[in-house]
Amino acid sequence: MDHPSPPRKAPTLCSLRTGLALLLHFCNVALLSQRVCLSLTMVAMVNRSEPRGAPNASLAAPLDNVKNPVYNWSPQTQGIILSAIMYGMPLIHIPMGYLAGICPVKKVVGSALLLSSLLSLCTPLAAEAGESLVIACRFFQGLSQGTVQVAQHMVWIKWAPPLERNRLTSVSLSGTLLGPSVALLVTGFVSQSLGWPMVFYIFGAGGCALSLLWFVLFYDDPEEHPCISLHEKDLLRSSLAEQVSSGGKSVPVTAMLTSLPVWAISLSGFAFSWTNTIAFLYMPTFISSKLHIEMRENGLLSALPHLLSWVLSILAGHAADFFLARKILRLVTIRKLFTTLGLLPPALLAVSVLHPSVSPLSSVVGLTLASATAGFCMAGLMINPLDIAPRYYGFLKGVTVLIAMVGGLISSTLTGIMLNQDPDSWFKIFLLMAAINVTSILFYLIFAKADVQDWAKEWQGTRL
Repeated sequence: MDHPSPPRKAPTLCSLRTGLALLLHFCNVALLSQRVCLSLTMVAMVNRSEPRGAPNASLAAPLDNVKNPVYNWSPQTQGIILSAIMYGMPLIHIPMGYLAGICPVKKVVGSALLLSSLLSLCTPLAAEAGESLVIACRFFQGLSQGTVQVAQHMVWIKWAPPLERNRLTSVSLSGTLLGPSVALLVTGFVSQSLGWPMVFYIFGAGGCALSLLWFVLFYDDPEEHPCISLHEKDLLRSSLAEQVSSGGKSVPVTAMLTSLPVWAISLSGFAFSWTNTIAFLYMPTFISSKLHIEMRENGLLSALPHLLSWVLSILAGHAADFFLARKILRLVTIRKLFTTLGLLPPALLAVSVLHPSVSPLSSVVGLTLASATAGFCMAGLMINPLDIAPRYYGFLKGVTVLIAMVGGLISSTLTGIMLNQDPDSWFKIFLLMAAINVTSILFYLIFAKADVQDWAKEWQGTRL
């Protein structure tokens, strides 16, 4: 069957919008590296052989104490420290979702990235002062990272033609998947050779450099960018001519919160965040405690699924645009397909790896695939809010990300508590994760939509 050819567009690989997607990609790599590196440095930061004494007592040998100080934190304290960043992120999502349509994205993203990077530089000093200061540091880092997480989506309202949204979004957001891989790869080597504090210094300095690049290279409006070509400017102007924003109008909160497609996105995001938080924060602990693997190899194995997930997320974005441009699949089918591919395999594989007959090698392969397939969600639920409500995209993204981050917050804290009570409670942890994923997939398949909803087509009278 013949299909009409897609609209003429500037070469994607040579376009400024692709360059901005890559810049945003590396900003996300920096942020996630800063967030995730603590899950592996925690193995080096915490004493696991001496009886627990004073909470912040340093128990390392005198010669190692300078470059590798060790603290006597209980598993429950470690869980609170690891999840502290998740406490800060949800608080900023809805306010930032509303303000992202008003405040310049350039200033919001650049400032928040800079703040997160400075807090990363301060983390080793905070650890010396006590776990309370580390928790505070991570909390405010969560506020800054949550700001970037929501505000960055507003970039594509003006910079992404409709037939390129999947690939540009997947390129930029895939940095959130590559970041943990980079963090885990670098952390194992740096911790052993230079000491774990250097991990925070390296990722903090890298983030500061990227924030400066962002301020120099990014412009909120393509019309104002000094380096954009006339061809690309015309393409963006024509392809986005009919797209509207909320423009300061009141948000239809009631209609939004009673919309089943919104809840389909939110609950699947809840499951995605629940699953990925466990993978990001606790996979090094699982590999260390269950498979008894040293830190350097631990870092390599923990990084592998995130690296594969990064590849799959980029491929998913390109595949989604291909299916859409060739009219092979409807947009709603594309969203449901990639969301299912992102959430169902982790549910099945995570439980299967704990079967008594499964070898350590099979466990590693299973966990790698379980974490990696989450990358498919980048072409599914992650971009779905822009389909159903482009006018209120910033606010809606804030709402859905907030609900999703609650999943990450609960899973990180609950996992820490369960491991504190029983170090062998991994089966319960993975079984609960599988139940949440399957339930959310069923809800998404039934209620998800990909067309603009009635409440998002015209200004509604509901006020905040």
